[in-house]
Amino acid sequence: MATCDECGEYENLPYQCKRCGKTFCGEHRLPENHDCPGLSEWDDPEAVFDSGFDDSVEGGNRAADTDGIAGRVKRRASRATSTGGIVGYFRGNATYVLLAAMWLTMVGQWVALAVGGGELHNQLFVLESNALWQVWTWVTAVFAHDPVGLFHIIANSIVLFFFGPLVERAVGSKKFLGFFLVAGVVAGIGHALVGVLTGAPVAVLGASGATFAILGVLTIWRPNLEILLFFIIPMKLKYLTWGTAAISVAFVVDPSLAAAVGLGGIAHLAHLLGFVVGLAFGRRNESLANSARGRGGMRSGGGIRGPSGPGGPGGPGGPGRR
Repeated sequence: MATCDECGEYENLPYQCKRCGKTFCGEHRLPENHDCPGLSEWDDPEAVFDSGFDDSVEGGNRAADTDGIAGRVKRRASRATSTGGIVGYFRGNATYVLLAAMWLTMVGQWVALAVGGGELHNQLFVLESNALWQVWTWVTAVFAHDPVGLFHIIANSIVLFFFGPLVERAVGSKKFLGFFLVAGVVAGIGHALVGVLTGAPVAVLGASGATFAILGVLTIWRPNLEILLFFIIPMKLKYLTWGTAAISVAFVVDPSLAAAVGLGGIAHLAHLLGFVVGLAFGRRNESLANSARGRGGMRSGGGIRGPSGPGGPGGPGGPGRR
């Protein structure tokens, strides 16, 4: 059962707008009933009606009139990035794009291990405190996870799947993507810098910092959101997030305590940094959440029965995981 992105009502037979990619009930399925951004393109004949057919039948004359190849490329790019183009599909679906990126990265990790072993894998996907100059790992490490076990990526995928859309609908796909990446990078680099300062080598990977940031946002926006811990125990989101944050602080202050309870080797500091980024982002964009709630896109009552587990959204894992 889907939820209408305009009014928030549950819909057994939802409609997906081909222009903006969002889901609506029967009442709001028409573009003019949900303020579809594609409506603005009706004032631009090229964006709506230009299929490229004229280019083929008019040949060089039309190309010459529109700056030749440059004009043709510009028109094709405009069609691809319009709400009805390829890029338009990802509007409103950034959460699922991120999920796909995480799992595709996992496949890439397996390939790297098979081709070049652990050295190549770490160079491509692991953010290491003694190799911060490998700037690509600042980003790839956000999407990479433990390539041996699947629990790490599954736990983060579950959190992103259940809670990501709540933030995305309020702030928009583009802003949500930027927030996710910034939170993940800040969490990873922050944890690695502590290793630089202490002289202890640190290697991190995983989206837990970013997913913890999502939970931080919702802690500000919807602290009383009901979730199911381990899919069984009902509780409010604020108790889970603040409780996990407190435990993470204790583990950061005394790493031996984390090791004693079987939660050593987890980047608890990265969890905390992501959570702080989420709290700040949530506070700064609280007006957007209120606006989304007014449209019905974010309900103040009830909640999503989302899961979580020990050690935060990343769950317990091996060395360097966050």
